[in-house]
Amino acid sequence: MPIQRSVLVTGGAAGIGLAIARGFAGFGHRVLLADVSETVHAAADRLSTPQAPVHSQLADVGDEEQVLRVTARVQELFGGCDILINCAGISSKRDGQPVSPTEVTTADWQRVLGVNLTAPFLLSRELIPAMRQRGFGRIVNIASRAGRTFVAPAGVGYAASKAALIGLTRHLAGTYAPDGITVNCVAPGRIETALSSLSSPEVIAAATRAIPLGRLGTTDEVAAAVLFLASDEASYVTGACVDVNGGVFMA
Repeated sequence: MPIQRSVLVTGGAAGIGLAIARGFAGFGHRVLLADVSETVHAAADRLSTPQAPVHSQLADVGDEEQVLRVTARVQELFGGCDILINCAGISSKRDGQPVSPTEVTTADWQRVLGVNLTAPFLLSRELIPAMRQRGFGRIVNIASRAGRTFVAPAGVGYAASKAALIGLTRHLAGTYAPDGITVNCVAPGRIETALSSLSSPEVIAAATRAIPLGRLGTTDEVAAAVLFLASDEASYVTGACVDVNGGVFMA
């Protein structure tokens, strides 16, 4: 019988985060979903079973105080976190188009980096000590193809934050490998989500034409990569960035 793990998924109310949470719940793990949208409560209710409860926490992870409340809730519910999935992410758009770097306000820049980069750092900082004590931990950060190569529609803040998230992943992986903690990231390409739909139809069509597999990816395909990296079978994988993009970027 597989060990029941405790899992925190940020951005878990919809899209990739919800697909990831569904996968963990399906394996019988205990899950806490954190999201800025109030739909997180209904999402948790749909996924929850008596054997594998799924809990919810309304939180804006761009706010440090709310991040600390999430980590306190993890401790209260589960006595700690075995698996941390940093999936919450935002991007600045204007009428479906990225904002030019010269027109990005400082507030917008800080907001995007706060959610996409600082929150994963804060959550890792708060949850890693207990992982070290247990000698086990899995952290999977959801990066992006935009953090691996130039993707014009992504926007400067999003691209910068995701590139930095990959760097954060590698540093944590190298630092905490001796403690039995693996830290990896998944870099999705164009996936059918609410965030990607903020782009204009013309941008989406052009992006699809550039994908060798000829289609957008699904949230379940990203979740499959995450579930593997969080599994016992991936115990020898750390510091990796797994590209899930239909072949549009290969490294």
